[in-house]
Amino acid sequence: MPKPHHSATTLTWTGNTGTGTSGYRAYRRDHELAVPGKPVLAATSDPAFRGDPARWNPEERLVASLSSCHMLWYLHLASEAGIVLSAYTDAASGTMAEEPGGEGQFAEVVLRPVASIRATDDGTRATALHHAAHEQCFIPRSVNFPVRVGPRVERAWGRPGRRQRGGRSRVTS
Repeated sequence: MPKPHHSATTLTWTGNTGTGTSGYRAYRRDHELAVPGKPVLAATSDPAFRGDPARWNPEERLVASLSSCHMLWYLHLASEAGIVLSAYTDAASGTMAEEPGGEGQFAEVVLRPVASIRATDDGTRATALHHAAHEQCFIPRSVNFPVRVGPRVERAWGRPGRRQRGGRSRVTS
C-alpha cells in the first residue's frame, strides 16, 4: 500500500483594486501562496493574461517543480552511487498549447540539467542516473504531458581550469 504524503498551502487573492471582479481589466491577478513557517510567495498569472511579470505564475511554478524534483532525486541517487557533484544547474522550459477558446494545456517540459562531477567519477554512470531520477520523481509521474530530460555531465571538479564534458542523453517519460 502506498505511503501517503500530504501537502497544504493557503492562497490569498490580493488583487482587488476596489471594485472586485466587476470587469476583466478591473482587478489584478496578484495573490500570495503561504505555507506555515515559510516565506510567502508573491504570485500572479502569466503576463499574457494580465499578470505582473515580477511575480511567479502557475506555469513557471510547474516547470520549476519538475526541475526541482528531478534535481533532488538526482542528488540523492548520485550520493548513493558515490558520484560527488560540486555544482548543478538546470535551464528548464515548458511549452503550452492555448486553444482558440482560451483553454490550454502543457505540450511538454524540457529539463536541461548540467551536473559537475569529480574528474575521477564515471561520467557515463552520472548521466545514466538521470534516467533513474526521472523514473523516481513524483511530479513528472503525476503529469499528463511529456517531460524530456537532456542532461549534460561535466568533469570539472578536481582539475582546476579544465572542464571535460561527459555523456549526453535524452530521457523521456
